[in-house]
Amino acid sequence: MSESTATAERESVRAARELGRTTVVVIGAGINGIATFRDLAMQGVDVLLVEREDFASGATAASSHMIHGGIRYLENGEFRLVKESVTERNGLLKIAPHFVKPLQTTIPIYSTFSGIFAAPLRFLTHKQGRPQERGAFLIKIGLMLYDTFSRDGGNVPRHRFLGRRRSLEQLPKLDEEIKYTATYYDASVHDPERLALDVLRDGEAAHTGARALNYVEAVGLDGDRLRLRDRETGADFHVQADVIVNASGPWTDLTNEALGTATAFMGGTKGSHIVLDHPELLEATGGREIFFEHSDGRIVLIYPLKGRVLVGTTDIDADPREPARCTDEEVQYFFDLIGHVFPAIAVDRSQIVYRYSGIRPLPHHDDTAPGFVSRDYRIERRKDSGAPAVFSLVGGKWTTFRALGENLANHVLTELGRRRVASTAGVRIGGGNGYPKTPRRKLEWLRDNVGDDERGRVLFGRYGTRAADVAAFIADGEDSPVVGDLLSSRELRWMVENEQVCHVADVVFRRTSLAFTGDVDAGVIRAIAEGLAPYLGWDAARVDAEIDDTASKLRDAHGVDVAQAVAAGVVTGTASAGR
Repeated sequence: MSESTATAERESVRAARELGRTTVVVIGAGINGIATFRDLAMQGVDVLLVEREDFASGATAASSHMIHGGIRYLENGEFRLVKESVTERNGLLKIAPHFVKPLQTTIPIYSTFSGIFAAPLRFLTHKQGRPQERGAFLIKIGLMLYDTFSRDGGNVPRHRFLGRRRSLEQLPKLDEEIKYTATYYDASVHDPERLALDVLRDGEAAHTGARALNYVEAVGLDGDRLRLRDRETGADFHVQADVIVNASGPWTDLTNEALGTATAFMGGTKGSHIVLDHPELLEATGGREIFFEHSDGRIVLIYPLKGRVLVGTTDIDADPREPARCTDEEVQYFFDLIGHVFPAIAVDRSQIVYRYSGIRPLPHHDDTAPGFVSRDYRIERRKDSGAPAVFSLVGGKWTTFRALGENLANHVLTELGRRRVASTAGVRIGGGNGYPKTPRRKLEWLRDNVGDDERGRVLFGRYGTRAADVAAFIADGEDSPVVGDLLSSRELRWMVENEQVCHVADVVFRRTSLAFTGDVDAGVIRAIAEGLAPYLGWDAARVDAEIDDTASKLRDAHGVDVAQAVAAGVVTGTASAGR
């Protein structure tokens, strides 16, 4: 959005500007920056979180939607990371049950002993060598090890192996050339952006000195004053701080450069995904993630999500200065993978409803193959005379965000000479508080709080138990549908007043799943823009600019041309909302 279309300073920015002082500034509102923000807020530390785009809009929004222990990290010898990951995965199933769900995962296996000679070399050197698919022997050893880390006192089932006949009985569309399947359990995060927003809102609620600003960029450091830019107005202002946390993910080096320090910490890789509206493929998965390493060494996943099928991912060196895009070559690669596992199922580009790509925040890795770059994290400290201490986060992944935030907050507390007074371990997140554990309890909760109808179920899926507050807010004023049962005018007002929505794109991509599931067309975009207009003070020109901006993002970053879709009759806003 150009600066000329939005000039009014937001109240949240005005308050931060006029205060002009905080104890800690966290730069970057991906999941790890948000987790650090919440942890510090729970310690009673004054903390300001700033993000140059919308909250959870960078690498956090481009994940594979997995919360996993990282079985593949065993081959890298990263046993500490695997233990932390499975511990955090098991914890998130309990503290964020509204978004984190168990995920049955099946590996198709084509040989018994493939890769057995290459594996020790890969373990010792972390070099890719000639790519090979792993055979049953290696996978069995890996899963036995994984079970020892993963079982959560017996709450997580052990893995199981099946031969060809029984595998095909359970998943009849699998390639008949498989010899075995191995099945184990991990977890998925159904709405990563909304989970991140829940963590952020918990941080804001934990301490009055905790503030979060989207569309505010860190552009310089003048002595002990951090120079910030409100990207909505273009105006600069300063905030003094004792500590700065650089949690910019793949852009950590670029942020340090803006702060006057040259670093070469990062070496991220691009990961792309496509989302298919394909009922036959959806049914073929049997509700499971299909997970395997392809013959080129890349990890591949095919799994059902929100009535669609998510397919990923790639692992390609990337430049954070350039936008990450899912290319046609990657799309063809994904189609080849589907054909490898489900050879009888045809796929084509007309079935793609969404594509996306992001850069993983990995450390600089020289000649180490991308798939073998450590997914662990480290924290780098720098302190110049007369300037705040700067902690740079290098690495990090979705699954371990709580533990990482705690670790990073501990570094900050030590720097400040303060003691930890609270822990985030076991603390329920947002709409996971009071979440019903059984179908009967869920039905009772719906009836008592939001209504056991499609609209109530949409709110419950989007907010968890926070849906009760949203439903009460909606009922307290005039409301009308914006996108069928999926979105209404009063809910848009809730998002503006409680979730810092500034643009149509915030709603389409991150406050809802409308883009991800393919339920967006030109009519939907206009309806949302016109619905937001009275709450954000937009005139007709601004509405048109927001529509153009959102359509451009859909086309350029996600391969969705809404104008063509409407012309071809592929999607119509109100019809798609009922799918």
